[in-house]
Amino acid sequence: MDTEGMGVLLRGLVIGVSIAAPVGPIGLLCIRRSLADGMAAGLVTGLGAATADAVYGAIAGFGLAAVSALILEAQVPLRLVGGLLLLWLAWGTLRAEPPSAAARVDGGRGLAGAFASTFFLTLANPATIISFAAVFGALGVGGAGGGTAAAAMVMGVFLGSALWWLILTAGVGLVRARVTPALMRWINRASGAVLGGFGLAALASLAV
Repeated sequence: MDTEGMGVLLRGLVIGVSIAAPVGPIGLLCIRRSLADGMAAGLVTGLGAATADAVYGAIAGFGLAAVSALILEAQVPLRLVGGLLLLWLAWGTLRAEPPSAAARVDGGRGLAGAFASTFFLTLANPATIISFAAVFGALGVGGAGGGTAAAAMVMGVFLGSALWWLILTAGVGLVRARVTPALMRWINRASGAVLGGFGLAALASLAV
């Protein structure tokens, strides 16, 4: 990769971190799963979101206008699915017992579910593609031709997002041993309530 391509990759990395860092339902899920089920579950949760960000970044970066228009036209059912998924996750979180009394996320099936839930939850926010299109356009990346610059940018977005989730889960892992079962119950309740709030807000936005 030449110097210009490396520069685009680094800019994509910064964009990826910037998109992933704000605390929202994905960040909350990542923290909660890291505490309850370990670093692997938290990291896989974040990687699901990073992969979805890369998908939307690729659509914007390679100028796939038809796909972008199709996704934006389907934003109502996507937001509906996203809101319902958040409510389902909230219900499961509210009912979850501390790790000492509950089954941990273990094996491929549990980790695959952690990845899939955040992948589809992130895809259910089609406004993300508008953000990527605006950023890529401002940086002169993308368009009908796509090309190596767009590929480098998309790779940077994924790596930046993944880096953030790695830092977050590692940080949570440092304090995980100090979290008592009683505190974990309150974390589950608070997380479930906040996730439920995000879900209700998503469903309420459909009426606007």
